[in-house]
Amino acid sequence: MSELLRIGGLFALTAVAEIVGCYLPWLVLRQGKSAWLLLPAALSLALFAWLLTLHPSAAGRTYAAYGGMYIAVALLWLHWVDGLSLSRWDLLGAGLSLAGMAVIALQPDAA
Repeated sequence: MSELLRIGGLFALTAVAEIVGCYLPWLVLRQGKSAWLLLPAALSLALFAWLLTLHPSAAGRTYAAYGGMYIAVALLWLHWVDGLSLSRWDLLGAGLSLAGMAVIALQPDAA
């Protein structure tokens, strides 16, 4: 269980870094915010890439497992940042994606 929490926490942090790195340019391009936001966006995307390297599994397996956490974090972003309510379908989808993440990330001899 502690391994799942460690992996899940690292994936959650990775997802936030990716979302911030993509959200800031969206603000610049879609809402006319300052182009200076592109600097922290680039740093956030660099952090995202670095965080992905901290996993011991092969890159493809890491990306596949990460995708499940990304879905869940993106839905939380939808709720907390965009202010939209999550539906039961959002919650079901997030649960299924997190289950998939756990299956991939915790398989025996996944290194």
